[in-house]
Amino acid sequence: MRWRRLVFASLVCGTVAAAIFLMVATLSIGGFDTLDLILAVCFAITLPWTVIGFWNAVFGLTMLSRHRDAARAVCPLEADPPTALRQTTALLSCLRNEDAQRVMKQLDVMIQGLVEAGQAERFAVFVLSDSSWSECIEAEERMVQQLRDRWAGRMRIHYRRRPDNPGYKAGNIQDFMSRWGDRFDYAVVLDADSLMSTDHILRMVGMMQRNPRLGILQSLIVGLPTTSAFARIFQFGMRLGMRSYSIGSAWWQGDSGPYWGHNAILRIAPFRAHCQLAPLSGRAPLGGWILSHDQVEAVLMRRAGYEVRVLPAESGSWEENPPTLIEFIRRDLRWCQGNMQYLRLLGLPGVHRIGRVQLMLAILMFIGSPAWVAFMTLAALQIGRGVESGPLFDPTLGWLLFVFVMTMVFAPKLATLTAALRSRAARAQFGGGPRLVLGTLGEILFSTLLAPIMALAHTLFLGGLVAGRAIVWSPQRRDPHRLGFWQALHRLWPQTLFGLVALFWLLSTTSLAVLFVSPFVAGALLAVPIALLTAWPSLGLWLAQVGAWRIPEEYDPPPMIRQLELPAVRPSRETPARVSDEIALDTLGQD
Repeated sequence: MRWRRLVFASLVCGTVAAAIFLMVATLSIGGFDTLDLILAVCFAITLPWTVIGFWNAVFGLTMLSRHRDAARAVCPLEADPPTALRQTTALLSCLRNEDAQRVMKQLDVMIQGLVEAGQAERFAVFVLSDSSWSECIEAEERMVQQLRDRWAGRMRIHYRRRPDNPGYKAGNIQDFMSRWGDRFDYAVVLDADSLMSTDHILRMVGMMQRNPRLGILQSLIVGLPTTSAFARIFQFGMRLGMRSYSIGSAWWQGDSGPYWGHNAILRIAPFRAHCQLAPLSGRAPLGGWILSHDQVEAVLMRRAGYEVRVLPAESGSWEENPPTLIEFIRRDLRWCQGNMQYLRLLGLPGVHRIGRVQLMLAILMFIGSPAWVAFMTLAALQIGRGVESGPLFDPTLGWLLFVFVMTMVFAPKLATLTAALRSRAARAQFGGGPRLVLGTLGEILFSTLLAPIMALAHTLFLGGLVAGRAIVWSPQRRDPHRLGFWQALHRLWPQTLFGLVALFWLLSTTSLAVLFVSPFVAGALLAVPIALLTAWPSLGLWLAQVGAWRIPEEYDPPPMIRQLELPAVRPSRETPARVSDEIALDTLGQD
């Protein structure tokens, strides 16, 4: 692992250095002044996540092409033979003011799977509520009673509600650990929208049994089939690039992987002993209870000498993605505030080097946004006054830098697309070759327009954090729903205003350099139309019916997803037999 990390770090640092060198050389055509230095610094701050994503994909695609089962190659736990379950596991469903009927439906199919597998005596379900709305509390109590009546004598089902929620979700789990943790060996953590197949749960429990130094095992999480236009496009792009990215990151992270807070299994004894979180000193937003608790718990587990690994297999673990751009932004800003609290934790003693790197990268994921906004704003100002100030940059080096950066941004998806087109099974899972190509191109356009909207949202929010403003942690709307014009404008007027001002400024210049910033301006300007269009329920339903941005679970739904009777699930009639998405995507490029 030391050699892998050294190679990876060398490639990342070398690529970042090359990009910065190209930027400095590009800007130095008329001398290198203070403004050029600011542009270069902003550009440098935006690079780490892009470069790491590129090399993750490169190593991931390399592993996929060299190994029939790349997941086993990067996660050696998979090489162990299966064993019978000997220890006990709690399934923790963590709720706060959620739709109880939706939660019950998904818990019910998971319980049914464990009962039918003859393993129910090794499991118990805990519905851990932090709800404060009376109608939600009453619905939860009815839900638990219905589950108890249905599975009486076959599955133990417990319900606990805290009157308040100190520590938020982390506090909810810690409360379980202190009350019941000594009765169980493992805990599978579920969000309100989580779904995990029986095979996947049993597989993860078996891996924990076989590897006593494994503290946290995180599964990959893919989106459930949906009729939300926004979520369909988003999760199609995630699904297309996830396999290579996750295998590449697991290749160098190894036993110091991330934990995302749900659809994962924890070893309870070390978690209770080493992962309890105390509030940070000072007031919110950077003080108080830690919001993004998961990665901190992973760092603490690794510090205690236990492994934290990701199982890079796409089958058997699902969630629901935000159905609208507004909900997507709300979720991202919650993560943003939580990740900024990591600034207070970078000096934790005894932390593994990779854990410290992951905390820093989690911070840079959001700090990169204001750096990008500043870079594009300054570039637009320079372009607008280019005639007065002389040449802005070396055009040859500028185009070379542009191609260099765009390659890193889009090459992972295009490479995965190329590999998928070579596999008949993979093509079929995404709706066939034409749908796969058109879907990828459409998703690239969508993500290009979405990026500046999110960057501006992060920038404004981080400015609010500096001023002491914290986000209100409210429940997420999970069903597809229409947005009103004024509702969208109320949330996205800063992006719209930024786009309008930038557009009028750029119209004053005839420089070809405007092409470099026009996608950023277009995304900001179109924020409200994008939000309204992708939240239109009829459009989302039509996209699902024609198979646009289809994911494998729509092509050949696993039995558990069939039981949910999701509107987006319309299996193809020409499918003669089920093809595992894990097998198909593992063998990309081998047909």
